[in-house]
Amino acid sequence: QVQLTESGGGLVQAGGSLRLSCTASGRTFDNYGMGWFRQAPGRERELIASINWIGSNVEYKDAVKGRFTISRDNAKNTVDLQMNSLKPEDTAVYYCAGGRYRYSDFNAQLYDYWGRGTQVTVSS
Repeated sequence: QVQLTESGGGLVQAGGSLRLSCTASGRTFDNYGMGWFRQAPGRERELIASINWIGSNVEYKDAVKGRFTISRDNAKNTVDLQMNSLKPEDTAVYYCAGGRYRYSDFNAQLYDYWGRGTQVTVSS
């Protein structure tokens, strides 16, 4: 079965950076788009970044555009999220997600697999 495992979360001060990484197994990684979601306390899970199967197209939620960068390494079956200029409102559990198609686009309905999540806490 498909397994996604996130790492790299933690506690950071506002303005700092973190890099999240996700390792995938269980299906042909480079046949599918990937995404990162997050869920803050009391809020719904939201899609914040997506990348297509070869990494030629990326999209972001406006709130993270210009600060976060999604990338993938198909040779290593990994997808990363570099987060810079972090704000307290970025505090959430971050989830790696596997898309249904090569071009999953920025559509939260087109993701079928999630990791367990990693906590990111940004202090003010």
